[in-house]
Amino acid sequence: MSEDMSVYNELRLRKQLCDAVIRVDGVEFHVHKVILCSCSPYFRALFSHWSTPDCQIYDIHGVTAELMKVIVEFAYTGFVPVTQDNAQELFTAADRFNIMGILEACGDFIEQELSPQNCIGIWLFAETYYYPGLREKAFLFTLNHFEEVVATSEEFLSLPTEHLYEIVQSDQLSVKQEETVYEAILKWIAFAPEERKEYVCVLLSNVRLALISPKYIIKNVIENEFVKSSPEYRATVLETLNLIVDHMSKNFSKSLLCHSFARPRLPSSILLAVGGWTDGSPTNIIEAYDPRTDLWIRMDYPEHIRRAYHGAVFLNKSVYCVGGFDSVERFSTVHRFDLATHTWHEVSPMHSSRCFVSVTVMDEYIYAMGGYNGHSRLETAERYEPRSNQWTLIASMHEQRSDASSATLQNRVYICGGFNGRQCLSTAECYNPNTDQWTLITSMNSMRSGVGVIAYANRIFAVGGFDGSRRLATAEAYSPSTNTWDTVLSMKIPRSNFGISVIDDCLFVVGGYNGSTTASEVEYYDEKTNGWSDASNMEISRSALSCCVVHGLSTMANNAVLPFFHFPQMLDEEEEEMEA
Repeated sequence: MSEDMSVYNELRLRKQLCDAVIRVDGVEFHVHKVILCSCSPYFRALFSHWSTPDCQIYDIHGVTAELMKVIVEFAYTGFVPVTQDNAQELFTAADRFNIMGILEACGDFIEQELSPQNCIGIWLFAETYYYPGLREKAFLFTLNHFEEVVATSEEFLSLPTEHLYEIVQSDQLSVKQEETVYEAILKWIAFAPEERKEYVCVLLSNVRLALISPKYIIKNVIENEFVKSSPEYRATVLETLNLIVDHMSKNFSKSLLCHSFARPRLPSSILLAVGGWTDGSPTNIIEAYDPRTDLWIRMDYPEHIRRAYHGAVFLNKSVYCVGGFDSVERFSTVHRFDLATHTWHEVSPMHSSRCFVSVTVMDEYIYAMGGYNGHSRLETAERYEPRSNQWTLIASMHEQRSDASSATLQNRVYICGGFNGRQCLSTAECYNPNTDQWTLITSMNSMRSGVGVIAYANRIFAVGGFDGSRRLATAEAYSPSTNTWDTVLSMKIPRSNFGISVIDDCLFVVGGYNGSTTASEVEYYDEKTNGWSDASNMEISRSALSCCVVHGLSTMANNAVLPFFHFPQMLDEEEEEMEA
């Protein structure tokens, strides 16, 4: 609160120089008209157009005295106490009085409170009061958590038809299996079958049948009572089933791929595996992984430079490849891949050539630390600002580190392990951008070069690596609050120089070197179950790759992303069954 406003508020509390009284349910608020006018067009109109100049007492109905007290105090202090108990009621009052500051504070609070149980109610609430920003966020939350919404939300069963249609027709709807969409629609219809069965065709027509196995369609769709009640939709199901069978017998045209029933849902996030070392040389291959379908899709870009021992990060709708090695040159160059246009651009180079570099993102900056320039291991570090296209040197680390790994947590950059030219390291340190200082933290329990480091479940995980004699499967996690490392369940296979990322609330490790060969195997750790599980292998085995997760695909051009998520391959045993 400014000094001037502090004076006005003190005058209000003393009821001095006040020129109006707001009266709500018998409670009087002595105010200065000019202060309320400054925060609300409603009060400006009330004082200047809807009353006579000599009017001093204003009776306001339809709002509680408690809420009016909050509104008046906000006008004088700029502070509003938003809680779970008052958020929606306060939002409604602020909408009536057109107080943008309170609307924004309530909107931000409600957004933070979004859950699968309340997102539909918040979506409809924001639509009623025409608050498009909050409406869009609640809608996207519903799309991204659809399976849990259907399973746990009482609001789902009361969803208006047009809103359910908006959900199921969206390419952004996030489901692991398309059957979930079909079953959700049936659940909604069955809640009030007499009044809702007329919507069978219009809703079920948005189910991407070609993404569902023929066995499921035959068993659960064709003979369903609601499907049979809609001859039009049942005919569509049979036609689609015939096209799928033709595809599986290899006697089909490309028409199915263009059919709306075959268009894949757009994932909210995908994991990219970029570059690396395979078959004795660096590669430029990028593979994209969709955790919903457990599928890897190869993305070929001939113009992309072959590189290994580099860093790849995602920032502002672009993937940046930083430093690395092409078997001849250690790079200082940085290339940016624009996911909306599928084009590569070279940006400003780093101050140093860096292969075996550690790269991470924090506060809209890309950090590049350590590495090897062909002559020595580096302790220097620098950061890149995309807006100015400029790299700036920051404080050097305490240790020379190549083949380390880094992550960000709670506004700090953490770097762990690596190789200093003489030995593998167990040391770790963190960087504070506010002071431009590195601080050594407790060392890891193991020396780890070629380690994978990632922020996950509010801790820093250090996974795998090379301890100077063998590749490791072990993992450990650092808690900043206690400055301690705790042992975590080991991976299924040992590996170093692999990709590591967090997607779908799981920690993924991708490829790497197991001590004898490069690997294509992928596994993931789920903290909730404290277990490692296998995911689909990459198409190629490689080490020295870098992984990053691309978020917000829904805000990019669909036609720039969807081509990589093709019509899914049917299981061999299902093909044999259908052909038989």
